[in-house]
Amino acid sequence: MQLSRPSSAARAAQPSMARPAPRAPRARCVRVRAHGAVGATELKKQGFIGEMRAVAMKLHTRDQAPKEGKQESKQPMTAWTPTREGYVRFLAESKVVYDAFEEITTKAEHPEYKLFQNTGLERSKPLEKDLAWFQQQYGIATPQLPADSPGREYAALLRTLASSDPPAFICHYYNYYFAHTAGGRMIGSKVASMILDGAELEFYKYNGDVGQLLDAVRVKINELAESWTPQQKEHCLKETAATFKSSGSLMGFIAGSH
Repeated sequence: MQLSRPSSAARAAQPSMARPAPRAPRARCVRVRAHGAVGATELKKQGFIGEMRAVAMKLHTRDQAPKEGKQESKQPMTAWTPTREGYVRFLAESKVVYDAFEEITTKAEHPEYKLFQNTGLERSKPLEKDLAWFQQQYGIATPQLPADSPGREYAALLRTLASSDPPAFICHYYNYYFAHTAGGRMIGSKVASMILDGAELEFYKYNGDVGQLLDAVRVKINELAESWTPQQKEHCLKETAATFKSSGSLMGFIAGSH
């Protein structure tokens, strides 16, 4: 016997077999950390340099680190009024500081400073070229810095710390050199577009991959920190705010606030 199919109307009238609702995905436990905080596993992997970075990032402004900075700038870059003369003064002040760093690591009063010789991050020679370029290009001579200029005072502080307080000196070394490769280069690029017709200074150029140069120094800092006591490590981290204060005193020459 052949069974007849129900009419389309009858089929429409029949209740449909509702599909079960899809199961809601199981909630995942996500641990949210403030930027710069390092979990125990990550910290162990990065070593002491991870702790140094975590402390430093808490003090960065959004101008210095657009993606990660947390502090508000007292004078944001949008309010800067850079001049070529002010920029030359900044470069001259910076050279005095880099001269001190490189003199300290070359003399190596403490043997561990030899780890930071010829890292590829050295900036004194590029700055010397840039200052000569300003003289040739714009007729702006390198200024004679007074004894109490921010750069000279910072250089004097570095020499004192290098002799008597190596963990504090290494904190300054890390923050000064590493900041220049990141926010410093970004600021340099913006200022160049404002007053130098986009010219790229030697100060911001490196021979080789700067990321690899930084990685090599990270390894050396971690190696050195392994010989420190917990108290020395904590002392190094606490010096971070002082590094920002000293280096920040030079930035006013670019911003036009000095």
